[in-house]
Amino acid sequence: MPDPVSWLVIERGWDVLAADGSRIGRVDRTLGDEEHDIFDGLSISTGPLSRPVYVPAERVGAIREGEVSLELSPAEVEYLQPYEAPRG
Repeated sequence: MPDPVSWLVIERGWDVLAADGSRIGRVDRTLGDEEHDIFDGLSISTGPLSRPVYVPAERVGAIREGEVSLELSPAEVEYLQPYEAPRG
């Protein structure tokens, strides 16, 4: 198993895993302020035709090279809100 890594190295397309280890999607965007090292969360895609959803940083568990584990069950992921890009 790869060692944990910083949120700053997360890349689009990394696997996203639910708390039970099942693959539930892929990273769409990493959200935060890199200059001040403030991680806000992730936008994840759960399917090819699905709209990306927002996962707050406090629900992100382990971050390892190529994958991000959430502290959410697959059922909880279904209730995440759609990601809305900031305007302006």
